[in-house]
Amino acid sequence: MPDRTPNRAPDQPLTSRGAATHRRILDVATREFAEHGIAGARVERIVAAARTNKAQLYAYFGSKDGLFDAIFFGSLDRIVNVVPIDADDLADWAVRLYDEYLRRPDLIRLATWARLERRPAGHLVDDADRRDDAKLRAIAEAQAAGRVRPGDPFDVLALVIAMSMAWSPVSNVYAATADEPEDAHERRRALLREAVSRATAAS
Repeated sequence: MPDRTPNRAPDQPLTSRGAATHRRILDVATREFAEHGIAGARVERIVAAARTNKAQLYAYFGSKDGLFDAIFFGSLDRIVNVVPIDADDLADWAVRLYDEYLRRPDLIRLATWARLERRPAGHLVDDADRRDDAKLRAIAEAQAAGRVRPGDPFDVLALVIAMSMAWSPVSNVYAATADEPEDAHERRRALLREAVSRATAAS
């Protein structure tokens, strides 16, 4: 059963000290969830590494699941903000996603744990929590202008994201890391750019 604290809204830190504790919890818990998943993560390890206690964690986040949600949805927001879509250059967008996976491998692992433990089928999150409306509109507009191949905009989006993850930390073939030689990354970027360009071209 989910670890939830009923009928209690999480508090927000009001002081600089509270904000620092809040940030430490998020940082430590991000690593914990990325490594162990939702079920495997341990609140005891999180509070010990964050130099706080369970009462403080639950006051801020309500529950273990609430803590994961804060981190997971924050990671989705980061991807949207740091790697905004360019529907007129989906190949470049895919390459920028590749680079973001190198910078923050924990973010893609969080999404994979959410898929494995929460949503084995369908969309990764509830409709109300989806972050792809702007992306889908951008793709649909590019399709209407004849710059992107026709079809369901969501299918085009899913294809490009899947291609960008070919060497991601959750690849079942090969997981790239930031400490590899730059020429290896450039080779993959070039292949990814060409493959996405061909797959999404209008004709």
